[in-house]
Amino acid sequence: MNNRVKTEVPAEVMQEQEKYTQLARMRIAEIYYGRIPKYHVHSYGCQLNVSDGEKLKGQLEAMGYQQTQSVEDADFVIYNTCAVRENAEDRALGNLGALKNQKRRRPSMLIAICGCMTQQQHIADKIKKSFPFVDIVFGTHSMYRLPEMVWSRLNGGARVFDTSADDKDIVEGLPVSRDSDFKAWLPVMYGCDNFCSYCIVPYVRGRERSRRPEEVVAEARKIVESGYKEIMLLGQNVNSYGVGLEEKINFSELLRRIDAIEGDYRIRFMTSHPKDCTHELIDTIADSKHICHHIHLPVQCGSDRILKLMNRKYDVAKYLELISYARERMPDVTLTSDIIVGFPGETYEDFLQTLELLKTVRFNALYTFIYSKREGTVAAKMEDPVPYEDKSRWFRELLAVQEEIADSYYKSMVGKRVRVLPEELGKNEGTITGRDDGNIIVNIKAPESMIGSFVEVDVDTAYNWAVGGTIAAE
Repeated sequence: MNNRVKTEVPAEVMQEQEKYTQLARMRIAEIYYGRIPKYHVHSYGCQLNVSDGEKLKGQLEAMGYQQTQSVEDADFVIYNTCAVRENAEDRALGNLGALKNQKRRRPSMLIAICGCMTQQQHIADKIKKSFPFVDIVFGTHSMYRLPEMVWSRLNGGARVFDTSADDKDIVEGLPVSRDSDFKAWLPVMYGCDNFCSYCIVPYVRGRERSRRPEEVVAEARKIVESGYKEIMLLGQNVNSYGVGLEEKINFSELLRRIDAIEGDYRIRFMTSHPKDCTHELIDTIADSKHICHHIHLPVQCGSDRILKLMNRKYDVAKYLELISYARERMPDVTLTSDIIVGFPGETYEDFLQTLELLKTVRFNALYTFIYSKREGTVAAKMEDPVPYEDKSRWFRELLAVQEEIADSYYKSMVGKRVRVLPEELGKNEGTITGRDDGNIIVNIKAPESMIGSFVEVDVDTAYNWAVGGTIAAE
């Protein structure tokens, strides 16, 4: 375990960034005299990236920008990138390239790219050489310095490149502009020490570091008091919470402290690593008032041989024991997972063991991926003799098995009453959609005015990806 003591960015450093915020605000007012400039932030990838995007938005609004959903209308565009899979990088670079003509027409606009992708030196170098119209490039550890970077560029400074690898400090106190009025992201830790052989995250997000529990609980209390109905606790591996803190505390204890906050809300969390999932954590969920009975526990593969090559540090027997205990404590628990198909060296026999795992556990939903090679990881150097066409065939086979399992579960929900937090308009007129406590998508025949408030729903329809229902009678 990484026992390095983590520290917070010093107050004087944050005060300096506040000074740059005010300087940038004055400069922006001069440049855009008579109108409010607009920004557009697009975050790719995981929930932590989306949470980071909300902090970017908060900083931009503090500098005087106003949000727009249109890239074409924006005076400042930021792409907050993901590096987990190659297609995410390709999309980000493709969208970045599309801004070239817009920058030519409007030289005063700013373009920035940040996040996990730019934390990789070969990507930062590529942007520097091939995308000369990009003004600011920064990595995952420099986000708090955005005001300084903006001020420098607006005052004629050189293009900014800040991909510092310093991952020792936690940044507290950044302004946040939340995307939702009723669902809130709440990071509890950053980074990862697991070094799964296929994963680039420890290299771009840094080593594990946890926020102080009093900071997390205070933010959670503020979220609840502000009327939010759902808190999603975030971390690359929330089960490792407590690393580097002076106080001896684990994730289960943090959950109990947040759960003790009074109010009508629910708690979710992700992502969990099976090697750190414990009976104590399962007991905490089972005994709580607000924690959803849903566990996302990425297994990745059903073959012990491949799990060892992945450096996952658990075996199938350990994983199944955790599932069995969770269902013993919470018969209503829903389970979701991640599966990688076609890891280097995986055979069809290994893949069949993954199918057997699916049939044994019967996950409610899966996030499935064909292996994506990531430069800089151990797996990138492994022999990978299986053709992509074969991996694609395995992938389709896996989806067919999971579709049958999910279909059976959705049909079993018909006739039940569930508590749902509606989130948005449905595809059909007169419907809204949200998720129940088990994270199941529920389409509801109900007016838009009910979005953002808990409702009881009687399920009367099963689809192959969700269920439908009506508002329960009193």
